[in-house]
Amino acid sequence: MGAPAGPAVVLLSGGMDSATALAIAHHRGHRPLYALSLQYGQRHAREVKAAQAVARHYGARSIVLDVPLARVAPSALTRRSVSVPLDRPDAEIGKGIPPTYVPARNTVFLSLALALAESTRATAIYLGVNAIDYSGYPDCRPEYLRAFRRLARLATASGVEGRGAPRIEAPLLRMTKADIVRTGTRLGVPWDLTWSCYRGGARPCGRCDSCRLRAKGFAEASKAVNKGRK
Repeated sequence: MGAPAGPAVVLLSGGMDSATALAIAHHRGHRPLYALSLQYGQRHAREVKAAQAVARHYGARSIVLDVPLARVAPSALTRRSVSVPLDRPDAEIGKGIPPTYVPARNTVFLSLALALAESTRATAIYLGVNAIDYSGYPDCRPEYLRAFRRLARLATASGVEGRGAPRIEAPLLRMTKADIVRTGTRLGVPWDLTWSCYRGGARPCGRCDSCRLRAKGFAEASKAVNKGRK
């Protein structure tokens, strides 16, 4: 594996994408690993327990912060009076901004990760955003990440003093969900510990965008494997 790559902060929601991002950071030799999870009033708050379980699996230090975004950022994920879209066709997912978008969520989360990274002298911040098979959120796009990387250089003491701001790593950005499944499987992601459903019931609903994208990824990855065996 080579020499340790230094500390890293991973934004870990508990879903398949962030778990794969953590697995990549672990595989690249980052130690220690800080898994930062946010309890922000989301209806699927059980994802935080999933994140803690995944963090334990990789020996990462789990940090859970309470951030009351629900009070200022109305969304289908933070207000039960707003319905989570169900059974959207694959062609519709990713077009337009759905009601599950939480205003400024990634900006708030990345800012907190940046504070933790600078205080722990972490060399990188990992997040599992994806711009291929995704729900159409504006803060998952490449141009957003480029802007935040510039902000990190301008807004940190390490960036201003020339020691280098923590790198913003989005290794899944241009992967399909099938690519993510294949990568995560190769790196030993414990899929059974992850949680993706937006509705937050006792079991995944199988009907929200997140469930459908997850199922699509596993189905396409399995199809590719079976095709290769012929």
